[in-house]
Amino acid sequence: MALDFGTSTHPGVQAQLDRLAALSVPQGRLGLETIRALLARLGDPHLCLPPTFHVAGTNGKGSTCAFLRAMLEAQGYRVHVTTSPHLVRYNERIRVAGKLIGDDRLEALLEQVLDASADLAPSFFEVTIAAAFTEFARIPADACVVEVGLGGRFDATNALTPDVLAACGIAALGLDHERFLLAPEDGVPGEPMARIAFEKAGIAKAGVPLVTIPQAELEMTAIRAVAARAGAPIIVAEPAPDLPLALPGNHQRVNAGLAMAMLRAQALLPVSGQSIEAGMNEARWPARLQRLSPGPLVGTREVWLDGGHNPSAGQALAAHFAARPLHLVIGMIEGKDPLALTGPLAGNLSSLSAVPVPMQDCHPPEAFGPKAAPFPDVPAALAALPDDDLPVLIAGSLYLAGEVLRLNGELPD
Repeated sequence: MALDFGTSTHPGVQAQLDRLAALSVPQGRLGLETIRALLARLGDPHLCLPPTFHVAGTNGKGSTCAFLRAMLEAQGYRVHVTTSPHLVRYNERIRVAGKLIGDDRLEALLEQVLDASADLAPSFFEVTIAAAFTEFARIPADACVVEVGLGGRFDATNALTPDVLAACGIAALGLDHERFLLAPEDGVPGEPMARIAFEKAGIAKAGVPLVTIPQAELEMTAIRAVAARAGAPIIVAEPAPDLPLALPGNHQRVNAGLAMAMLRAQALLPVSGQSIEAGMNEARWPARLQRLSPGPLVGTREVWLDGGHNPSAGQALAAHFAARPLHLVIGMIEGKDPLALTGPLAGNLSSLSAVPVPMQDCHPPEAFGPKAAPFPDVPAALAALPDDDLPVLIAGSLYLAGEVLRLNGELPD
């Protein structure tokens, strides 16, 4: 599968992204030894971060990070954020004191980290996290928000130590990345969802509040066991109250509630109820049930964009649209369940258009069922839709979502 290392119009950044793309992808390597060795060469920046909020989960962790950032900024704090993946530009992964990292600084930063890691054979994500932590330690801020990339226990972000952590959080759990998260291993839960919960809860640290949304009892049992071994107090978050919410979908009230509970569980950074409410109403998180603005790709039609690609995301989309008829344009990379979205949305579909995901190995149109009409790209699929005023949902991959945002001129900032 082609990996999305990113492209840049800045020649210097592109040169460093080319170096990133040349890194080998670790096959079966587990553990935090490489990221810790790399961080040590960079002066251990992860030990010098401001109070940090660390968020894991299958669905909703990025939205939770967006709510955390908005709530903290509403209080007047300067906030560093690292999230993944990027949608259009690699810069989106590193937000420094509220602003995406600039190209000139990104070039120098990636060069520094790649030079330091030459003999360590790090992964793309390990280099990215080392770069983010290096910049976060260099530029003053009041808080950090860090999204787990994959899993939790062996994710590069889990090099974070209790000394810098304000709170850890676990968003909604579901089956995803099974090849990595369900790999056979001694001494871990055997049931798939218990294993997923075990991996995500691996971010728990001694004395640091571990806040989770309500999970099924099997998952909660696994989370409690990991937290007990780590010495982390557990808090179960309630959904946010019925107040204005910037991100659409009832599931976002759960994510906002998780962010709110994480802030209230810690004592390092006071955040008022007024700032929490303001953050709920101001958070922005592209390609998560995003209503696209009128633009060159969508015109003035009602078009929604979502990067969801697993059954949990399909259920959230179905709940949002209820029984409302819609046109679905879908593209999904190999390894994902092609029925994850079309199953829950089956009763809504007025039409189903299948498109490839740019620069990725993806499912062919027939994988989505006999009613899926093939198109070479999203513009062709949209052009073929009838002018019937029904909404359009483009979904199935964050890589596809990034291309849609680029084509419509809505670059994340």
